[in-house]
Amino acid sequence: MTSEDAVRLDIENTVATLLLNRPEALNAFNHEVFLGLQQAARTIRENPDVRVVIVTGAGDRAFSAGLDLKMVASGSGPMEMFANIRQGYDSLYSLKMIFTMYEDLAVPVIAAINGYCLGAALELILCCDIRLACDTAVFGLPEIQLGVIPDLGSTQRLPRIVGLSIAKELILTGRRIDAAEALRVRLADHVYPGDELMAEATKLAEEIARIEPRLIQGAKRATNLTMSTPLDVGLRMETDICLSSGSGTEMGAASQRFVKKGRD
Repeated sequence: MTSEDAVRLDIENTVATLLLNRPEALNAFNHEVFLGLQQAARTIRENPDVRVVIVTGAGDRAFSAGLDLKMVASGSGPMEMFANIRQGYDSLYSLKMIFTMYEDLAVPVIAAINGYCLGAALELILCCDIRLACDTAVFGLPEIQLGVIPDLGSTQRLPRIVGLSIAKELILTGRRIDAAEALRVRLADHVYPGDELMAEATKLAEEIARIEPRLIQGAKRATNLTMSTPLDVGLRMETDICLSSGSGTEMGAASQRFVKKGRD
């Protein structure tokens, strides 16, 4: 299976749908999936027509079961065997950066989580802007039970989304939670019946895609600052982004139209 087969990218009008496509392995991550994710992110980044991205998994059982454990057991994991610590560090960090590419995309990314979402898969959805789940979805970071620490970004991103204590509980126990619990702790933003998930994701994507792209992209960039920037610095940068996107001028014009309408 090639990387193009393992991760399928379909662009229709302004919405790109990215499909993790190894249903026979519950869409588990192997070399081809990581490479496919990297190539798809580059394609999306270079395509000015794309306004929104939906990420989901093939089949109805899993978004992804995480890292392919059969591959790891065979000694051919993504990092394989490294001659030294430095080489291992660089390779692991490169894998993290593939996920970060989705966090850094200018356009919004919606995760449509259609089943199991474990380990590396959960770490991928943490890089998405909005997370929708089916009512049978299952979430978890089992790494600690396998003798390793989660290493593709969840120790840093999960606390920012669900809070420090809940993040520690999930990471330190490796416990799985269902969709209802994920919604309660804000790991999922909305939960839908399985047969409605993609329709709801598409509806949301199309709603966002109808808005002027530079405004959506500016708003995403400004909002992302909350993850890494002190409030006073973020407020100043928000002003810069607002003015550079032209939204300040449009707001003024819209305000004038609103006032005029009120007078009429």
